[in-house]
Amino acid sequence: MDISLLIDSLHPLEIRVLTAFGQRVVAATLDSEQLAEVTGLEPSQLSMAVEWLLAKSLLVIDKETITPVVSITPIGQQYLDASSPLERVLAAARQGAETGHRVTIQALQSQDGLDSSLVSKAVGRLKKEGALLIVQGGCIESTGRPSPTAERLRSLFQELRHSPRELQSFPEPERHVIEDYAVKRGNAKEPFRIDERVARVFKLSAEGVTASEHLVAQGVAEEVSQLSPELLKDGGWRNKRFRKYTISLRPPRIGTGKKHPYREFLDSVKTKLVSMGFLEMRGSLVETEFWNMDALFMPQFHPARDIHDVYFVKEPTHAGHIAEPFLTRVGQTHQNGGTTTGSTGWGYPFDAERAKRLVLRSQGTAVSARTLAATPATPGKYFSIARCFRYDQVDATHATDFFQVEGIVLGADINFRTLLGLLNLFAREVAQAREVKFLPAYFPFTEPSVELHVRHPRLGWMELGGAGLFRPEVTLPLGVGVPVIAWGLGLDRMAMVALGIHDIRELFTDNLELIRTTKVPL
Repeated sequence: MDISLLIDSLHPLEIRVLTAFGQRVVAATLDSEQLAEVTGLEPSQLSMAVEWLLAKSLLVIDKETITPVVSITPIGQQYLDASSPLERVLAAARQGAETGHRVTIQALQSQDGLDSSLVSKAVGRLKKEGALLIVQGGCIESTGRPSPTAERLRSLFQELRHSPRELQSFPEPERHVIEDYAVKRGNAKEPFRIDERVARVFKLSAEGVTASEHLVAQGVAEEVSQLSPELLKDGGWRNKRFRKYTISLRPPRIGTGKKHPYREFLDSVKTKLVSMGFLEMRGSLVETEFWNMDALFMPQFHPARDIHDVYFVKEPTHAGHIAEPFLTRVGQTHQNGGTTTGSTGWGYPFDAERAKRLVLRSQGTAVSARTLAATPATPGKYFSIARCFRYDQVDATHATDFFQVEGIVLGADINFRTLLGLLNLFAREVAQAREVKFLPAYFPFTEPSVELHVRHPRLGWMELGGAGLFRPEVTLPLGVGVPVIAWGLGLDRMAMVALGIHDIRELFTDNLELIRTTKVPL
């Protein structure tokens, strides 16, 4: 080791830490507090210097102690100033017993400042301790017994109101209460916080001892970063230590503005489809049941129309009218197949008023239905990037609102093989999928029907969406007499494969690092 080069590479903060050890022997140790006292450095400066010396192996950790420390959160301060949910629920039950008026759990959950989950947790704890009974009608009834947990919480709030304390300093029953009511991942509305206080004891490595002794022996000259006229004039530069510049260091990265990766992906999809000769379709986010479902030969008793699958508009609830002759033609097709489709229909009385009901668009196919009714060019190719809404459980591959790339191609020579070729092209060019497969499917508005699946590198096989040939019950009532192929593919899932994302929620991330580093394939 070249000690001169090593000394030259040290930052002034590192030098102050090394010299703090003085002429001590190898076994000598200093903890963080002792180092701060000897060096006089601010905590942030000391932390940087220590980390740098550890990285250079001039300093080693001799001992590390992790101590859990308890503090009261702003929520806990609120409970201290007013009362905790346990105290409020218990007080409400006792007041109800005195007045003869029973209190329901639902009424408690509607009180200001009481979250429903906090009420449920408080009722469960009080019932377990025998301080409450749950009687008929979802009412709570006081047993007259106290709540040990509520009393311990009140005592703990008083003890922690001024300063944090080590968790182990509390008796075991209090520790259990603290741990039960401490902030956890996914639950920040708790009165206590448990942090880990790390105490380290440091000592010099063999190289560190050599560097420290060298610094003490030669003395530490004042470091300067610029050669000024005054230093040249009086010769003071001879007693100064000039800061070294390392030209091999990488320059700081400049975070220039850029589009969000998902927005960039959507733009690239649109560009590719337009370059293939497709014309863009547009439609409203709020749609009638007629165009969203009826025009697509989905019966009015179909389960997808249930309140649990579609979002209904609260005000206004219905559209004023549906354009004719489409309302009449589609209604007849549902009832008996109409006069031209050759179908027997669904065999139920069509409700024209229900067809006017407003919903949030649940599928991009609604845009295709409106396009077919608007006398499209034949042959013709159309696409739409449509925002859709469905009630769903949010997870890594599902969301309650999503983008679909919707498309139709109509012409006398269009067939099912044309559809499969387009779907394979979309999967490989847009989603950048390497493995693609088709599975048979059923949709009320297409026959034959198919599902497109691609393999995600981490999540495995994943459905992108459905496709098929529109049935005559869809095209003929809308005035189209040639074959029409249609597809509705989940752009969010296609983006997951193309961008290498494993969770659909990351498409809308505000993580700047992810936004800056995610690349959209061309």
